[in-house]
Amino acid sequence: MAPTSPKSDRPLQTRFRRLLDGDAVNRREFLALATTFGATTAAAYGMLGLPAPAHAQTTPKRGGTLRMAMTVKELKDPMLMDWTEMGNLARPMLDNLVRYTQAFTFEPQLLDRWEVNDDATTYVLHMRPGVTWTNGDAFTADDVVFNLNRWCDTTIAGNSMAGRMSALIDAATGKAREGAITRTDDMTVTVQMARPDIAFISNLADYPALIVHRGFDGTVDVAMGGFVGTGAFELDSYAVGERATYRRRTSGAWWGGEAHVDRVEFIDLGGDPATEAAAFGGGEIDANYATATEYYDVLSGLGLTLHETASANTQMLRMNLEQPPYDDIRVRRALQMTIDAPKMLQIALSGRGTLAENHHVAPLHPEYFDLPEKPQQNIEEAKRLLAEAGHAETEFELISVDADYLRLPADAFAGQMREAGLKIKRTIIPGSSYWNDWTKYPLASTSWSMRPLGVQVLDLAYRSGVAWNETGHANPDFDAALDRALATADVEKRREIMGELERMLQESGVLIQPFWSSMGRHATPAVQGLGMHPTFVVDCAQVWLDA
Repeated sequence: MAPTSPKSDRPLQTRFRRLLDGDAVNRREFLALATTFGATTAAAYGMLGLPAPAHAQTTPKRGGTLRMAMTVKELKDPMLMDWTEMGNLARPMLDNLVRYTQAFTFEPQLLDRWEVNDDATTYVLHMRPGVTWTNGDAFTADDVVFNLNRWCDTTIAGNSMAGRMSALIDAATGKAREGAITRTDDMTVTVQMARPDIAFISNLADYPALIVHRGFDGTVDVAMGGFVGTGAFELDSYAVGERATYRRRTSGAWWGGEAHVDRVEFIDLGGDPATEAAAFGGGEIDANYATATEYYDVLSGLGLTLHETASANTQMLRMNLEQPPYDDIRVRRALQMTIDAPKMLQIALSGRGTLAENHHVAPLHPEYFDLPEKPQQNIEEAKRLLAEAGHAETEFELISVDADYLRLPADAFAGQMREAGLKIKRTIIPGSSYWNDWTKYPLASTSWSMRPLGVQVLDLAYRSGVAWNETGHANPDFDAALDRALATADVEKRREIMGELERMLQESGVLIQPFWSSMGRHATPAVQGLGMHPTFVVDCAQVWLDA
């Protein structure tokens, strides 16, 4: 089927408009859906009869150094990255094909535009003209073909992009299917799915999908300047656990014009919010990556500006079905029943968040289905199930990393389980070693950043055998329903399938998810253009300093 042009009157977008009229989706969800299928942000707002959001009229000032407190992790191949901080450390040098905005819309970045046919099986990607790599090469369709083929390679350990590209992969070879990725001309690539995939554009905006040069060999030498990139900055220095510094690009013109600040520094303060507050007070940093819940009032009291956003970010407990005793559903359901979700929200987040339902799909997601079955604490039933399973006297080891954002919720989980009469051993592992085995721990606290679509989250975390499946969840019926959801562009019909998926995941007992956490960061009043992105993106090229 030939791809259609992204006109405002095309059938899918007209259908989205009807959905909005019928209150099936809200304005934010409509904007995400319409821009996924190729509408510009301005066109999507036009379909609502609204003007596109205006940018600030103040002229940005040039110069200065943006100093942000953030963990400085290893700089590695983007498709192997598994933390948003890693993406932010590469983003000054690299760009995505598509940008997910703070307004919950999708916009071209290295792409100039894209076209999608009505059943989401054919995507035509048009490259942005005039983009140059720091080595002088022109950015072309060859770079995109190179990246797409790498992402489809299931033989590369830790490649989470392979799960996102499953509709392009030949199961027999574990690589891109013949004819799936076609270089139409120097500036155009056509992608042909084996089955419909509505999450493709959204996946292009995630941090493991940062685009590398077609000559990239998988290694990153920080001593030699890190990446050959298309971004606004070049690497100056890099020390894991300490500091990463960047200077405004001098190797050819950046396609976006020119960054406002001269330099960017990410400073690793060790994850202690008290240390971060002291650094703000001492004038050592201008902004943080994210504010710890218990420090919102402290930092605001220092005269800093709080930037907040709605999000589907979460911290939870997950059980690994491949590790006993969590291979027994009675044990998993029992542990779920020991938790009082509203109380957990107050203890762990001081109420800064909303209640979740043990299935990892948020009300913020367009296809969220409101299940009538809400998690309830039931200590007597939990004890009965544990006794029936032969684990009434078992000591359960609850593991977390030493960072406060996961350690403190894990302490709260452990406290409620002890109150219910369970024997709980708390083990805290330093971050330097915790993340080496994060998918293998039997019972551990975990954190997931937001993805724009609910089907994306389920595809990344709960499909059988994918790189980021830390629960060992493997259910052919779940996988089949997920394929149907990914193939369903109509949000009302997809929501019905999502109800099946949510119920299957909820009943599996693999996760204990009491809440969705609020997201905020603090910055000095001088920092402009930063804000708080729902997926933690830090776009340094848009930031400027008003002092």
